[in-house]
Parts: sequence; C-alpha cells; structure tokens
Amino acid sequence: MASPSNHTPPPINAPPDSDDESFSEFERLESTLPDPLKRSATSLLELLSVSTNNPHINPNQPYPLGHHASPSGSSTPAHPTLHSHLVQKLSESNSGREHSPIPLPKPKFDAAIHKPAMNTKQSSTGVLWVTERAGEYGFNPEDNHDWANLGQGAPEHGDTVPGSFKRPTSIPISELSKEYAPTAGIKPLREAVANLYNEAYRKNKSSKYTYKNVCIVPGGRAGLTRIASIISDCYLSFFLPDYTAYAEMLSLFKNFSPIPVPLSESDNYEVHLNVIKQELVRGVSALLTSNPRNPTGKCMTPSQLKRLHQLCRQSCLLIMDEFYSHYYYDDGCTGSSISSAEFVEDVNKDPVLILNGLTKAFRLPGWRVCWILGPEEYINALSSAGSFLDGGCNGAFQYAAVDFLQPLKVRQEMKALQIHFKMKRDYILGRLSKMGFTFNQDNTPNSTFYLWLNLSHLPGKLSNCLGFFHECLHEKVIIVPGFFFLINPQNLSRLEDVIWYNYVRISYGPELPQLEKGMDGIERILHKFGCLPYEI
Repeated sequence: MASPSNHTPPPINAPPDSDDESFSEFERLESTLPDPLKRSATSLLELLSVSTNNPHINPNQPYPLGHHASPSGSSTPAHPTLHSHLVQKLSESNSGREHSPIPLPKPKFDAAIHKPAMNTKQSSTGVLWVTERAGEYGFNPEDNHDWANLGQGAPEHGDTVPGSFKRPTSIPISELSKEYAPTAGIKPLREAVANLYNEAYRKNKSSKYTYKNVCIVPGGRAGLTRIASIISDCYLSFFLPDYTAYAEMLSLFKNFSPIPVPLSESDNYEVHLNVIKQELVRGVSALLTSNPRNPTGKCMTPSQLKRLHQLCRQSCLLIMDEFYSHYYYDDGCTGSSISSAEFVEDVNKDPVLILNGLTKAFRLPGWRVCWILGPEEYINALSSAGSFLDGGCNGAFQYAAVDFLQPLKVRQEMKALQIHFKMKRDYILGRLSKMGFTFNQDNTPNSTFYLWLNLSHLPGKLSNCLGFFHECLHEKVIIVPGFFFLINPQNLSRLEDVIWYNYVRISYGPELPQLEKGMDGIERILHKFGCLPYEI
C-alpha cells in the first residue's frame, strides 16, 4: 500500500501559499498526464505569456500545441520571472474570485517501495485519469450526489427510462451456471445473439448467422484484446479521435503494426471513403473503428457503410466497435439501429468482426456481458484466445441475458432508449447554446451519448481543455479533456499537432438531474470569467 502523499490538495477556493507554489501545483497536475500529453499546461502558460507581452495576440485564438508564434514569428516560451503574472492570469475572473488553486495530484506509487519487473510507466486512460483527479477534490464514485460526473462513458442504469423494461434486481443461480462457462460463451446466449442480428439486419439474406458465428466475451475491452491477440503480421489502421482505451490495447501487442490516421477538424472528423482507399493502397489489412464514433457522437450513413464493406471485402479485416449502434437518432427514434451486419454478404467469408453487448444498449455495464460476431474461423480463434487471456464470461449472467435478446423486446427497449437519450441530448445542446456555444447539423451528435465540445472561442485558460477541466473540478463537474483521444501507441512525432487541446468530451449518459447540475456548473464557470452572453 502506498504511503500518504507529501502534498495534499488545497481546499476548494482556498488561496495558494504563494505564487510560486500555485505555479508548481499546475505543473504537478500536468505531471500526472501520460508522456505524449504533458505539453498542454506548458502550452497554456506560453499562450498566456505571449498574450500578455504582445497585445496584438488574441488570447482566444488557439495555437499549435507547444509553440505559440509571436507577431515577429518567433516562439515565446514561458519564463520563470513571469510566474506571478501567469498565476494571476490563471486565476483571474470578473466575478471576484481571487484564486483558482490547482489540484495536487497524489503520486501513483511510493518511490521508497521496490517494484521489481513492474511497468511503472503505464498511463491511465482518460476516464480513469479524470476520476483520479476528481478524487483528490473529494469525488467518491460510490457516493457522488454532490458531483456531476459527465466524464464516465456509461448510460444511466436505473429504472429511469420511460417504456424500458425493469432492470433486474436478482438473477437465478442454476447448478449449470456454477460451472466454468465455455470461453466462447454458453450456446443459448450465442444463439440468441445470432437470431437477434438475423432478425434485425439479415431477413432477406440467404447467409445467416448461427451460434458458431458468435463469441461471448467479458466486456468490450476483453473482446478487443482477444481480437488483437489473433491478428498478426499486418498493418492495422484506426482513426483519430477515437475511444481512449484503444491506445493501451494497441500498444500491448507486438504482432501487428498500428497506424493512426488523423481525421480533419474542418469537416467534424468524418471518415471519408477516399481515406480508407488510401490506407488499403499502402498495404493496410486490418481496420479498427467505432461506429457510431466515440467521442464525436457521429456515425457513418448506411450508404457509406455499404461502400466500406465493398472496399474491404477482399483484402481487409473490418473490426467494427458498435457499442453505440442503438443510440441512433436519425431514423425518428423508432428503435432501429445501424450495423455492419446488414452489409455482410457471406457471414463466413466476409472478414468482418462486430463488437457489441449489454453494456451500453441494455444499460448494464456492470454485467460485463458482450459479444463478437464474425466468420466461424475467427470465432474459433477468439474462443481459444479466451482460454489464456480472460477465461470467459460469467455463466450466471449469460443465462440471465438470454431473455433480454428477444427481437421484439429489443426493438421496444431501443425505441424507449432513443427517445429518452435524444431528449437529454437536446437539453444539453439547448443549455450550451444559451451559454454561447454554436451547434449546427455538422457538429450535432446524431448518435451515442457524447458531445465533442469546442472551447476555442473561450478566453485564455478556458480555451485549453486542461484549464477548462480544472475549473470544472472547482464546480464539482467532471469532463474528459480532448487530448486523451489522441491514440498514439507508437508515439509518432507527426501527430504532435493534432492533440485536441481545445476540445472536451461531455457525456449525457447520466440521469437528467446530474446533467442539470453539470450545466449549472459550466454556466457558473463562464459567468466567473465574464464570457456568458447574458447575466445570471
């Protein structure tokens, strides 16, 4: 067990002991970040320094990370003699709050304890990092009534969605479920998954999924890890920004080469088919993407998905993370969903692996019951991998899940889900629009429960995702800084300038009262910095 930290977080709104100490605290906050991201705070301080010493610089204008050009074209780093002024800039507001103390991160490990063979450089994913920082300010995941956690990527899991079936409060434990479950999953659940996909997406197709095309896995990450373990000797492309946990999974295995493909901010990070063509031309034989996409909340259209399958059918494995496929609002909230399963020609020939599960759509993230669909040969390999990676999924929960997957029941459940979450999305967009954020058809999420929020119009500190995150901590609001969605497992230097330091991800997964609390907190922040278009 680690010994207590030498530094304890200052009470919220308490003044720092000195300017130097406050500056050091901000540096220590940055020091908890993974190595590729440790330039955001430096970037923020340099920006404030430049805007202070060069009145022609617009402090609201974002600059490339780690380099802020002065009017003469030179780079102007922050200087120790500017500490006092920078601290003032970091903490100033028009509402009279004198200080904005920076949270003091606790060390992850006790340096006095020997750790033979341990990788102490393993970094936290975005959600874990923000939860750790919030914990230093009093956030307790098991008792968080005072906080609005808009960072966790999970939907509300109670009986709070009108028209939804009641969440189970107990499950039967049969004698059979006490045994080890097969690493491919129990046959009844595999059959139920195959039948659900055939009914939803393959009614008029001669090639149908069977239980042999389904592998049950203990969570989405476990499914991705199994997939990563069975592919070899290939280039695997993935798009940026995307799900933060991909980074550790892609860096862990050395049997393939991950190739990040940054998407363009100018068209709201849409995946264009010509980009995929270019990847195939340069020899990519595996492609991983979330659809609908985390964190942007957008998804490919059916016509785009169809063309994607046509492009990849002969030479490229498609790994489709579809955990948000039922959070789809473009079809009138009828309970329909979007899936690559509709565009597979032959379930045993088309190289397509589809991941989904109870986690998001059925709002049961704690059950860790998920699945992979694909050709039988891939499923056999995935089952074998489970025997040495994770041992398989909980048997009792698998048996309990079979009844959830009746096609008519699922359609009714998904309709209720879509109506409710679209209402929450519209609430978030409405509140933020009144605060001065701009939304249009291109940057309005049409799926998932995430909003990829651009901060670049805000003044100084607030335009930087680390500065905005820090201010949110003071209001007991948790969001995820955008730079965590830079998935760069090989630390390719050419990706330095695509870190999204002026974006944050906001989740509208929690219940409406938490969303209201979170929006109230963000409104107070903007009021303190004098950048609301109205008075409160």
